[in-house]
Formats: sequence, C-alpha cells, structure tokens
Amino acid sequence: QVQLVEAGGGLVQAGGSLTLSCAASGSIFRINAMGWYRQAPGKQREWVAIITSGGSTNYADSVKGRFTISRDNAKNTVYLQMNSLKPEDTAVYYCNADIQEYSYSVSVRYWGQGTQVTVSS
Repeated sequence: QVQLVEAGGGLVQAGGSLTLSCAASGSIFRINAMGWYRQAPGKQREWVAIITSGGSTNYADSVKGRFTISRDNAKNTVYLQMNSLKPEDTAVYYCNADIQEYSYSVSVRYWGQGTQVTVSS
C-alpha cells in the first residue's frame, strides 16, 4: 500500500553535485523519520543521513559538510543534496521511511528501489 520512488541518480565527475529525491505514496497517515542509505559494490549497506519529522538531521562522518538531507512534508518527499562528490561516493542509494498507515495503524519501515550514483575520476 506504500511505495517509495527514487529519482535523480546518474553519472557525475568528481567535485560535481547531484540531488536525489524520494517520494512516498499510498495510504499514509504519518511519516516519522526519513533517511538515506547507500551500498557500494562488495560492501555492506551504509547509513548516510537521517531527518526526523521535526526537521532534526544527522549525517555519517564520511558525508558531513558535503551532503544535505531535507524533506517536504506536503509532498511526502525526502531529498539528498550531494556536493563535492568523490569517487568513493559511488554506490546505489536507497531511501528509507518509517510510516504509519491508515489501514493497519502500524509503523513500518519502507525502502525505495535504489538509484545508482557514479562518480568518475
């Protein structure tokens, strides 16, 4: 009943910028925290950033000062602005959201389908 759709991935040169988006749709009563994870080839999934329903944010040390997470509650969308990209940022990026639904009155974590970010040089 709930789906997260990501967009914005692509190929960019080192030092460039990219912005990802993740929109939630379905029978949504409330969205709590939203966040981003990434998984590079041969590595485990890594937490990147989180934003609470109140707008508080936190970041992994590897992206602090370069990435910015934000959300638009009216659109049920979370964003990840990535600046000063490095080759080591190359990964599949997944959004995540903790969502309470009308139908079940439960809180469930949903995942986006993933979007590829490739940083060259």
